[in-house]
Amino acid sequence: MFTGIIQAEGSISKIEPRDGDWRITIQVGKLDMSDVQIGDSIAANGICLTAIEFGDNYYVADVSGETLTVTNAGDWSVGTPVNLEKALTLQDRLGGHLVSGHVDGVGHVKSISQDARSWRYEVEAPIEICKYIAAKGSICINGISLTVNQVEGCVFGVNIVPHTRQETTIKHLQVGSSVNLEVDLLARYLERMMTAPQAKQTGTITEQFLAENGFK
Repeated sequence: MFTGIIQAEGSISKIEPRDGDWRITIQVGKLDMSDVQIGDSIAANGICLTAIEFGDNYYVADVSGETLTVTNAGDWSVGTPVNLEKALTLQDRLGGHLVSGHVDGVGHVKSISQDARSWRYEVEAPIEICKYIAAKGSICINGISLTVNQVEGCVFGVNIVPHTRQETTIKHLQVGSSVNLEVDLLARYLERMMTAPQAKQTGTITEQFLAENGFK
């Protein structure tokens, strides 16, 4: 699990195609690697990747064919900047929102405009995940935890404050850029609760239904 609070801006330094998928090396910038171990999760642009090798200034991870298909990782090349975050520990502050590192879909930047000292980004989400995006709800864009300001159809807007723009790769985005999107976990579970066979049969959510589905 992650929080969507970016810890460093890194970059792709090596890509090795391997029988339909990739092994990549990521330079980690200012990310502290002193507590990292083999097998730890480090998210890159919101994608949970497992460190199979690492040093003070890099880590190596395998990227599956599935990940290359359902995220924007397939667009990466040597030099591509990526947002980095190490997995959440029980001692960490939850400064953003709960993020799984499992990308729900790839969106595209529709517009970028300055809004006082902030920047307003409008992003078009894939139609299959639009229903999970709500005004004042949470959204993860390339690993960054953000608040949705407004939604019109599948296009939603977020405001980027100067600190976030300076410390993350969002400053590199242009109109048309692809972005990894992860919706709020609660929205997905709520849909499951409402569409599970028991809910369809009863037409309502009861205390018994919640207990049977793990909510006690």
